[in-house]
Amino acid sequence: MRATTPWHRPGAVGYALARVRGILRPPVTVHPPGDHLRADRDVPIEMPDGVVLRANVYRGTGEAPTPVILCAHPYGKDVMPVNSRSGRRLNFQFRMLRQPAPVRISAETSWEAPDPDWWTSQGYAVVNLDVRGAGTSGGRGAVLSDQEADDIRAVVDWIADQPWCDGNVGMLGVSYLAISQYKVAALQPTALRAIVPWEGFTDAYRDLFYPGGVREIGFSRIWTTITRRTTRQTVDIGARARARSLDDEWWRSLAPDLERILVPMLVCGSFSDNNLHSRGSMRAFAHASSAERHLYTHRGGKWTTFSGHDARAAQKAFLDRHLKRADIPALPPVRLEIRDRGDHVVEIRDEQEWPLARTQWTTLALTERDGNRVLTASDVVDGWATFAARRRALSFRHVFERDTEVTGPMSAQLCISRTGGHDLPLFVAVSKESGGRFVPFEGSYGFGRDFVTTGWQDGRFRDQTNTDPHIPDHDYRARRPVHPGEIVKVRIELGPSATLFRAGEALVFHVSGRQLSPRNPLTGAFPALYRSCSRGTRYTVHWSRENPSHLVIPIIPAPHVTNGSDSATSRTAAPIGRARASRNGS
Repeated sequence: MRATTPWHRPGAVGYALARVRGILRPPVTVHPPGDHLRADRDVPIEMPDGVVLRANVYRGTGEAPTPVILCAHPYGKDVMPVNSRSGRRLNFQFRMLRQPAPVRISAETSWEAPDPDWWTSQGYAVVNLDVRGAGTSGGRGAVLSDQEADDIRAVVDWIADQPWCDGNVGMLGVSYLAISQYKVAALQPTALRAIVPWEGFTDAYRDLFYPGGVREIGFSRIWTTITRRTTRQTVDIGARARARSLDDEWWRSLAPDLERILVPMLVCGSFSDNNLHSRGSMRAFAHASSAERHLYTHRGGKWTTFSGHDARAAQKAFLDRHLKRADIPALPPVRLEIRDRGDHVVEIRDEQEWPLARTQWTTLALTERDGNRVLTASDVVDGWATFAARRRALSFRHVFERDTEVTGPMSAQLCISRTGGHDLPLFVAVSKESGGRFVPFEGSYGFGRDFVTTGWQDGRFRDQTNTDPHIPDHDYRARRPVHPGEIVKVRIELGPSATLFRAGEALVFHVSGRQLSPRNPLTGAFPALYRSCSRGTRYTVHWSRENPSHLVIPIIPAPHVTNGSDSATSRTAAPIGRARASRNGS
């Protein structure tokens, strides 16, 4: 059976044309703020070392003090939609990132921040802060640093002392505005009552710059370049990242101490954002020490979901409970959304933990039968397959006999050797086929033709640092050489997902030495890009009893019952649940 090219799929031209239309006319409506909104701009906040930070403070028309939502920006709090001859000119990100459904925001909405027009109408004040070295704030900053976190803690204390604040402060925001919340919460400021990190990574090495030890050379370069040009930094994080391919103390200094987080958390863990935020969000939910924490999962568009009715209802219920002390029930520990394709939600239900306790971890071995490469739970026929790792992929197929829910993280084990080259980057993915056709899902950066899930691993990192049989993690402090022809055993983590496979549909597992998604910015996973294996490299995947290669998938039994009692509550919308918060995580 010949090797495949999963990055070439039917429908690329139509998808590209739709992307062009979306760039020219994104489905984003910008409306003027209501008469209730008051804005005090560039309010000065002096830090202990004398540096002055500045913030925009939004309040309603009432005089009584209210709880406050804080957002900390490295991109400029004043970068908002502006007037033009054709109406409001959007942030360019709304055009470059595909919007799969309409988004509605006010003209006071900063990039990655909540809409102050909506939140002030709900009885909150909103503070949009330029962090040190950004926007109109003074000094020179350092993204992801302890200094930045200490500044934000001081701002929390300052807010709590203002006459328009009732002493209760929360944080809410997307991406970097989520990332910046974790270190602040770990410092445990007294007035910080709750955080809502909506899709943000927690480990810059593992989640962005070197996932699986493989160098990311797309978005990471764009982000560090923009940060260097638009902010005043004490550290060139892009140069540091290029020079530090091993996980050292500098990388550890950028990561928050999740176990020190005690405040209630509502974490958004998107299945759509595996290239950037999904794993870090799940890690935060698993390892924080908050007695009450919740995981909100989805596989929709980032901005469509964040500004949508269900997500806002969850955010408001959570913040009302913890900032307003409203007598309302807690959210469910996990809000789980299952899809069978990118544009169709099969079910939304409440769960008690992540991964689900009733998961049936199922091993599907790689093998070949009757000239076809398959995944099987039965006996393996010994064999191997060799392919040009930079130009081709191996694909193995498993057809489900009945409807099957696959929810949770996956992992793969490959017994593999190479000839040519000097490195061993491995790229794996799981896709879905229905009627022999690729089924697309929403992906990172608005990519609308993504796999079910993906994973990366540099095979020179093979020493595991954890004992979890389902989510492997590795020691990235030193590489182990891979000699030509040497068979090595490599475990690879694939990101979380929640997918229903119908009877007769196929799960397809792909292996390559290059990125499996297309690279064209109109048809592929732009701006995600990963360093491929060396030119001329050939990989051989081996499978036998002595050298097993397999994929482990999380099958959820139906009906959703454990030990005779219901362990999940199904629904078609996302109302507030009454379930007790759980400490369980992945």
